[in-house]
Amino acid sequence: MNAPMLPEHGGPDEGPPAAHDFSTNASPLGPPPTLMNAVQAADRQAYPDPNYRTLRRHLGDADLVLPTAGGAEGIRRLTLAAMLTGRREVWVPQPGFGDYALAAQALGLPVKPYAAPADIRPTAPALVWICEPCNPTGASVPVWPQLDALVVIDRAYEPLRLHGDSPALPPGAWQLICPNKALGLTGVRAGYLIAPAADPVWSRALSLAPSWVLSAEGVAMLMHWHSDDTQAWLAKARNQLREWTAQQRSMLARLDWLQRPSCTHFWLARPPRSDIATRLRERSIRVRDATSFGLPGWVRVSAQPPASQQALQQALLEIESEDS
Repeated sequence: MNAPMLPEHGGPDEGPPAAHDFSTNASPLGPPPTLMNAVQAADRQAYPDPNYRTLRRHLGDADLVLPTAGGAEGIRRLTLAAMLTGRREVWVPQPGFGDYALAAQALGLPVKPYAAPADIRPTAPALVWICEPCNPTGASVPVWPQLDALVVIDRAYEPLRLHGDSPALPPGAWQLICPNKALGLTGVRAGYLIAPAADPVWSRALSLAPSWVLSAEGVAMLMHWHSDDTQAWLAKARNQLREWTAQQRSMLARLDWLQRPSCTHFWLARPPRSDIATRLRERSIRVRDATSFGLPGWVRVSAQPPASQQALQQALLEIESEDS
């Protein structure tokens, strides 16, 4: 029997909790107080409405919104719906979130990696995943062309865009919205898909949803996602993240880290030592090794508060001293 294909994430490992976690690309600022109060007050003793009609109307056109148990469940469900409606290959960004490829491989669909939009050349009815801005790079494509495929834009990091404008989406594209990254609530698994039309793919994706796909906490989070309080809080959070990102980039540059451009608070960096992730973990500091993204020698880091930045700098100086 073949070994199962398992996703590789940069989240909790088997060691003790890290005192300073630079590996996550969720916001380090935590959730807005009003939204968090609503999540904590959610009625856990009652089932949510299994059809989520009120929630779907709140999020947009109720006939085009599909709640999901976070981004990963949405990716799996929509990939299956795409296959059942005739798609025969799946294009994924490289480097990119591994679940796009895993969802396709689990169904026996060929996976086609691409580095730039010009690389996407479907040879059969295709599903194309776009992550905008992209994880793990934090990069953004200014203009996406129209593609002859079922296109899905993963917009989990759009609320964390710190620089530049959002690009125009390809006409007829689906959208996958996952607010928990920007809200610092990754443990609340809730998101939603927005379909361009109630077509056969939408019908399939709707029928494939498990009963009560969202918990009461997930419903509460999404009900407050578009509120004025939440959006004002996010605007202030982006201002703070711009400041912390600039400070952290400057510090790493002084320590000879090579760093790629990014429009978000996370980015790819190449430290001068290949074993830096392991050695930092020994000091209760975690960065995301990028080997699983196809980038050995690189790590993904995210901007963290000044106290964590100081701890990271001190640890790096200690490692440098040990090696000198």
